[in-house]
Amino acid sequence: MTNLNIQFRNRIGFPEYEPITFDNLATVLEKSAKSIPFENLCIIANRTNEITKENLINKIISNNEGGLCYELNGILHIFLLENGFDAKLIYGVVYDHNNQRWSTTGRSHVANIITHNGKKYLVDTGFGANLPLKPVPLTGEIITSSNGEFRVEKAQTEQGNYILYIKLKYKDAVWKIGYAFDTTKAITDYSELNNVQKIIMEHPESSFNKKPLITQLTDKGSVILTDNSVTEWIDGKVEKQDIDPKGYKDLAKNYFGIQA
Repeated sequence: MTNLNIQFRNRIGFPEYEPITFDNLATVLEKSAKSIPFENLCIIANRTNEITKENLINKIISNNEGGLCYELNGILHIFLLENGFDAKLIYGVVYDHNNQRWSTTGRSHVANIITHNGKKYLVDTGFGANLPLKPVPLTGEIITSSNGEFRVEKAQTEQGNYILYIKLKYKDAVWKIGYAFDTTKAITDYSELNNVQKIIMEHPESSFNKKPLITQLTDKGSVILTDNSVTEWIDGKVEKQDIDPKGYKDLAKNYFGIQA
């Protein structure tokens, strides 16, 4: 077993020597979502590094940081391969519900597709608080987790050939589009993720280059921290508090274990 395999398990609290199988992959995804925050602090601080396998391991495992979709799903991809999964990284386009259109940042979402017993599944640990927490088959079958209901349907669009639909527990009364993705164009090298990072850093309509954001799922819901507020979802009830920007760093450390 490699150091990365052991270190990732330790990072998320999964037993070192328990085999990772398709049957317990949901446990890996849930533990990852509750251990590794979705955050853009390196983007905001302008201290990003080139995306390489080594740098992903250093950031998320060695330095105990979180990351955005391309980093979180990038490190998960490495871990899946280490444990014998047939996995590939793919691009997606997030749906912008505020403006009722596909995101103008284009194919800037990154997720995993795994193949198990000839069947393909979407596996995503980098979609903020909107995570399925289980592999979602590309068949339209509805998957239910502690975070809500999720399904993937085939749909030929300019954005890709499948669409993820989500209905978050306590939050969504009806199904909504999460993102479209393309299974025909796999990411073949981690260096390709630098293009995604560049878009997120520089695009004027990127939602991640304006102000700091940290979010993570919890046993009872989720927590979201910005430089001026903290929002907690606890058993379906939301509590939001304005905060003093001076206290932001303390809250980042207390809630997420991150040095902001």
